[in-house]
Amino acid sequence: MKVAVVTGANKGIGYAIVKDLCTKFDGAVYLTARDENRGKTAVSELQKLGLKPNFHQLDISDINSINTFRDYLQNKYGGLDVLINNAAIAYKNSALEPFGEQAENTQRVNYFNLLDVCHSLFPLLRPHARVVNVSSSMGHLTKIPDQEIRNKFATKKGEHTKYGWPDNSYSVSKVAVSALTIIQQRAFDQDSREDLVVNSVHPGYVKTDMTSGGGYFTTERGAEAPVYLALLGPNISSPKGSYVWHDKKIVDWVHGPVPEAI
Repeated sequence: MKVAVVTGANKGIGYAIVKDLCTKFDGAVYLTARDENRGKTAVSELQKLGLKPNFHQLDISDINSINTFRDYLQNKYGGLDVLINNAAIAYKNSALEPFGEQAENTQRVNYFNLLDVCHSLFPLLRPHARVVNVSSSMGHLTKIPDQEIRNKFATKKGEHTKYGWPDNSYSVSKVAVSALTIIQQRAFDQDSREDLVVNSVHPGYVKTDMTSGGGYFTTERGAEAPVYLALLGPNISSPKGSYVWHDKKIVDWVHGPVPEAI
């Protein structure tokens, strides 16, 4: 049986992605969440709609949790066909934590913990597997005008804007995710497993807890592009390693132009 996994899926866009996959993906769909009670409650809500998602606890900041889930998938299904890396954090503008602390935590969860998930689960990917890294309009390279890597440690000193980094740690984390996607596709292209594809996606400015209820789109609308990428047909030539906008169009990640950020 084929299997699809969505991280951070007990609410928001992740929840909507699971909901959509349950009707479109021919296989088992896993809603994963850090909090087991919230995750099971989300699954119960979907079951009331006649859908049949599965639940497994997954805390992407806990390597033991990641590896436990990996072993479960290996033992039960022998592989993985769709991985949607949705779990992420974003500090509110009103957050009182020092910027250095915000930056460190945001990069750790949104980039390094996502990378941990990939390192653990990528060996399970079967031929024709699809990976979707949920990025953001803030994840375009033009959001970091100064590309001097030697200044990368300036952030925690509170001197980030002086060196051309944005005053937004979430943006930096999502630029990193978008860049990672390109690197991952290059590795997939050399992989012995046929037709592995990964893309990053800006789902749109969606009304969620993360956006404090702001945004233009419903979570269902925000799920459309990620689900489209998760269900790309076999042996496609494009999009592959691309930065995809919420309207499913490819955006040049390096040069732009960047569409209006909605």
